[in-house]
Amino acid sequence: MKFTEYFKAMRLRPDRSDIKLEWIKKTIDTPIKRETQDDGRIRCWSKIEEKNGKYLRVILLEDGATVHNAFFDRNFKET
Repeated sequence: MKFTEYFKAMRLRPDRSDIKLEWIKKTIDTPIKRETQDDGRIRCWSKIEEKNGKYLRVILLEDGATVHNAFFDRNFKET
């Protein structure tokens, strides 16, 4: 996986440091929802059972391969 410098910096935050790279890969490879933002970036979500079913959101750049951000999305609702 490729990462932006922004992602690398955000990963140092205490609330994001426990997000495993395997969860990010799972979210990219098999999202439960995927959508393209107006700016071309791609949002992907997956449910992480190891974190009590929290939903991880991963933001990819327009290339669909570079991770720009990853965080647990408290507002996501599976439909």
